Amino acid sequence: MLKTQQEILSGYTQTINDLTSQISQTKKRIDQLSFMRIGLFLAEILFFVLLLNSADDIWRPVIYFALMLPVVGFIIIVRKQSALDREVDYRKQLLWVYQNESNLMNGLENGYDHGSNFGSEQHIYTSDLDIFGRSSLFAKVNRCYSKNGNALLARNLAAANPVAVISQRQEAVKELVEQIEETFAFRANLHGHDIEKIEQIKQQLKSQLGEQLLFTRSKFLKFYVLLAPFISISLILLGLLVSDVYWKFLTAFFIINTGWNILINSKVTKVFYCFGGGFTLLNDYASAIRWTEHQNWKSAYILNLFTSKIQVSKRIKDLSVIIKNFDARLNILVGGILNALFMWDLRCCISLDRWHQNSSYDVIAALNRIGDFEELISFATLTYNQPDWVFPVVSEKFKLEGKAIGHPLIADKLRVSNDFNLEEQPTVDIVTGSNMAGKSTFLRTLGINMVLAYAGAPVCAKEMTLSVFVINTYMRIIDSLNESTSTFKAELNRLKMILDNIVRDKTTFVLIDEMLRGTNSRDKYLGSKVFVEKLIAEKTPALFATHDLQLADLKETHPDTLRNFHFDIQIMEGEMKFDYKLKQGPCKTFNAAILLKEIGLTLN
Repeated sequence: MLKTQQEILSGYTQTINDLTSQISQTKKRIDQLSFMRIGLFLAEILFFVLLLNSADDIWRPVIYFALMLPVVGFIIIVRKQSALDREVDYRKQLLWVYQNESNLMNGLENGYDHGSNFGSEQHIYTSDLDIFGRSSLFAKVNRCYSKNGNALLARNLAAANPVAVISQRQEAVKELVEQIEETFAFRANLHGHDIEKIEQIKQQLKSQLGEQLLFTRSKFLKFYVLLAPFISISLILLGLLVSDVYWKFLTAFFIINTGWNILINSKVTKVFYCFGGGFTLLNDYASAIRWTEHQNWKSAYILNLFTSKIQVSKRIKDLSVIIKNFDARLNILVGGILNALFMWDLRCCISLDRWHQNSSYDVIAALNRIGDFEELISFATLTYNQPDWVFPVVSEKFKLEGKAIGHPLIADKLRVSNDFNLEEQPTVDIVTGSNMAGKSTFLRTLGINMVLAYAGAPVCAKEMTLSVFVINTYMRIIDSLNESTSTFKAELNRLKMILDNIVRDKTTFVLIDEMLRGTNSRDKYLGSKVFVEKLIAEKTPALFATHDLQLADLKETHPDTLRNFHFDIQIMEGEMKFDYKLKQGPCKTFNAAILLKEIGLTLN
């Protein structure tokens, strides 16, 4: 049984409260462990004082043993605290995810990117239909954190998919809706990390790392690095148990290794620069990828995303361990000792080279695949949050039928829905009406729902069946001072683009709002008339919103290929009332005379 929006919002609120409580309790536990660490430190001092003041008798071995207990306890507590810190960090990100959903359902802004970088005035519809930018469709839908996910979402909103792909994507989105809570956990693992860092790692794996690690492939180097820990440990044991002379050998060995590390430091630093500090990031990405690998996916679209049968998450985990070991060089004292005794940096580089040769290709593919899941999850989350929306039927046959089609960016309580359908053959539909009556909004409502449909998403309607059209729009035409382009020239450029498209592609669908605003009324009418007749001649379906009632009269000469619709107003007690409902025929009532009368001008 589908949940209502109120039930969904209540569920989010309950989860937010639970997570807030869990984070608070875990923080208290961390604080308690901090006090225990202080207690163990004081106990260690106490045992050390007892050792200094004890006689050389039977109690001394007991004190030696007691000295070890706080150290062991301290190590256990530090590890426990680290685990709890990671748990708090994860829950904070999960809390952010749920809070963001709650905010969106309460009309607040989306915390994910709103896609302004993808917008273009030259695109055939994205600017006119509010696809990118603040308060846009992208801003409503987006749940992508990665660059790849954002780019993929933008691509699917900027161009229609083929019918078969749309059907597969619908099935994939529906399958993800069934696991919506798991998708929130997936998103929590990705959120909060440095996006540029993961892009840097991907680029490093793809084109730079192999060349940077060439210096590690010397057989002598590998043999020496393998042998170094055994030499160091042997010299230490011999110095302790046999003779002090072995400390001199250890010192010489220490100096030789330190010098060698200094000589190759620039090469090691190049390798480390990209990966350093990436342990947590890779660990969380591995968790996200592991979830995708362990599901029994059924939809063909998701199954096709997997190009490898191996468990890539395990290989990313292996990489994260190498990086964690590599991070030891960030501590000058610890890193210096490890390098001098065990050739630590070189050991990490050799491990990284071995990993790179076996795993880099599959890992790059898996890291990119995260974006594919993010993009599908974006639509799955939209589907879950909008239980009244429906998945459209996408037809190979020319068709557009919809019942109760509403604008997805208008709040539910303000939204007015309309039915609309095309004839079996293409027509040009003239939509007349007053200012503010709803003409422009209706055109955008139709267009933006078509964009959703072609992306494989649900639409804001009770029912919808449509074929795949190439949407072309002419709505927000603006001049450009930088390009010395007037409004009229910008309009002509847009018309030329549409004319070229309708001739080249017979699946074009045109949405026009008040054509040729930048010229006089006579030329505007004649130009609009010629353009409408060109659309009819090319058999291009179109909606043409206008104030010019003369265009509605073209119905007389084109009775089978032109239809009239309108939005009107009602005058009640001297005030205008809009119902925003689409009606048959040309408009009979306009609001200009009423508005002029209010400022003291009367039209005869």
